[in-house]
Amino acid sequence: MEQHITIKDIAAHTGVSPGTVDRVIHNRGNVSAKVSERIMAAMKELGYQPNIAARTLANRHKPLRVVALLPDYTKDLYWVQPKEGVERAVADAAHYGVVVRYCFFSQFDAEDFVKKSQDILSDEPDALLLAPIFLAESQHLLVEAGHRNICSVLINTQIEHKAALSYIGQDSYQSGVLAGRLLNFGLNDGDEALVLNLDFSVANAKHLMDKQRGFEDFFKGTSDKSIVIHQAAIDFFDDAPCLKDWADDFFSRHPRLSGVFVTNSRAYLLLNVLPPALQKRLKVVGFDLIQPNIDLLAENKIRFLINQNAWHQGYLGLLSIINHLVMSRNVPPLQYLPLDIVVKENVQYYLKRMLELPIAVV
Repeated sequence: MEQHITIKDIAAHTGVSPGTVDRVIHNRGNVSAKVSERIMAAMKELGYQPNIAARTLANRHKPLRVVALLPDYTKDLYWVQPKEGVERAVADAAHYGVVVRYCFFSQFDAEDFVKKSQDILSDEPDALLLAPIFLAESQHLLVEAGHRNICSVLINTQIEHKAALSYIGQDSYQSGVLAGRLLNFGLNDGDEALVLNLDFSVANAKHLMDKQRGFEDFFKGTSDKSIVIHQAAIDFFDDAPCLKDWADDFFSRHPRLSGVFVTNSRAYLLLNVLPPALQKRLKVVGFDLIQPNIDLLAENKIRFLINQNAWHQGYLGLLSIINHLVMSRNVPPLQYLPLDIVVKENVQYYLKRMLELPIAVV
């Protein structure tokens, strides 16, 4: 059995009182630099690990206050999974005295995001778990959070900012490259492919633009086939009749269009407005394990889904905050999650893993 090293062990090893060791561990002063160095060296030599959980429990009157600023999950099924990941992390780390307040914004309304951001800043929490889907507005929030010494962890969308402690999620550019590689398997020389953004304000959504760039760069680098790439950004994706009119017109003008890459979780919206013959012929690559996409995967109408591990983004996001602010551990600035290639034959494995197997517990 591994020996548990205590403060008394360190005191005996260094010839000082347990109270002196306790003052060094908790940085309470009144200890000479020479003695402090001797105690720190003994802690390292003996492998002492402070009981952070007990320390936190002793200070429950000062809980760690975290705000999770996420898109409204009632308007988009994708955002259910990060929320559930955060909830699981709260349950697993309940002994650390963490309090999470959820703040949901409309992912189609940058002004709502700004309003919710201002509310959070006025509350001055200890930490912020943020999905920065609006680039400019998120950068401003990170600046203001940094001025207030609010620790910020990002999920889903990677933006480089010195005020962000860490990013957890997919490498969006590489996910676009992967989508190109997957789609290329089903295309013939001379075929056409479409990278389709079903979203509002795509130019301000960095993760979508990075995916599109990766997809286009993949085909620029291939020499075995000549594939024409089209781009489209549709902001009326939630209006099925309008989307159908657009799709009917677009596909009639491009009879050799054989593949579509939908850059977010809304591939099902496109397929739902296509005629059965086109659904059968078209090769579609999309994102995310939400039920409408899973159903179409089972019917072979979606060939591949790229799983961005949204559940684990929320889970690891909160654990990173705890590791940094409670455990005083170093947190990697980039935590890329695997880009899982999901087909109908393995989808149940990924669903089971998401529900039953958290990545880590602090």
